[in-house]
Amino acid sequence: MGLIYAIANQKGGVGKTTTAVNLGAAFARLGKRVLVIDLDQQCNATVGLGLDKDDQPSTYDVLSGETTIAEAAKAAGPDNLWVVPASRDLAGSVVELPRLERPNFQLRDHMGEIDDHFDVVLIDCPPALGPVTVNALVAADRVIVPVQAEYLALEGLVEFLDTLSTVRREMNPTLELAGVLVTMHDERTRLAQDVERELRDHFSETVFRTVIPRTVRVAEAPSYGIPVTDYSPSSRGSTAYIALAEEVISRGSASRHGPGARGDPARERDRPGHAGAAG
Repeated sequence: MGLIYAIANQKGGVGKTTTAVNLGAAFARLGKRVLVIDLDQQCNATVGLGLDKDDQPSTYDVLSGETTIAEAAKAAGPDNLWVVPASRDLAGSVVELPRLERPNFQLRDHMGEIDDHFDVVLIDCPPALGPVTVNALVAADRVIVPVQAEYLALEGLVEFLDTLSTVRREMNPTLELAGVLVTMHDERTRLAQDVERELRDHFSETVFRTVIPRTVRVAEAPSYGIPVTDYSPSSRGSTAYIALAEEVISRGSASRHGPGARGDPARERDRPGHAGAAG
């Protein structure tokens, strides 16, 4: 069985959606059958994969219990890639989910038969630690945490890892940290270099070797409704996401609950000097 990855960070603007779309396309290019689940009410992953914001059924219908992820999946542009579109109605889930039975398990309970169809599932989470993101973390096997190469992003990472530990302890004990991903990295600036070094000093092998550069091609691709791997296959951004997909695979993504990715959020948080990551 394939693995379910939540791509999450409570901070906005760190590259969650960009990573979900382009990592998904990279996996597809490597021959994996990939499903991207858009849980963000802004619907950016949906649009970035060529679907419309009004496509139905959506992840809102899944969280409401009206359909399953497997039933709501739609083919995206690239071969081997499917998406469950988001809806602007997801804004109401913050109020509606707590009224349901098992509110934090709605996504997990309504996955459907995805194991029969997909090798990799990527969940694009909203930029908040509300009930929708908690649903994603409860449903996931592993978490990829994008972190922009700036100091304020480091502060958000520390808070997010605390939340991850809470979800593991109380709702999903098998949840693992797949890795921290440095995004929007401008190698020309000392700031980006300093932030990357600080991350690697404090989180060690938890940080992916692959770094996603800040490039025009990655920024342009969503306006055409295609991932950068299709828009500009030879660009630095495309090359980086292919390398990331290969690295994620190399960290042990062969089977669900099999040999784990490196890094326990609780243990990493207790590393000597960890507090310095907050800048």
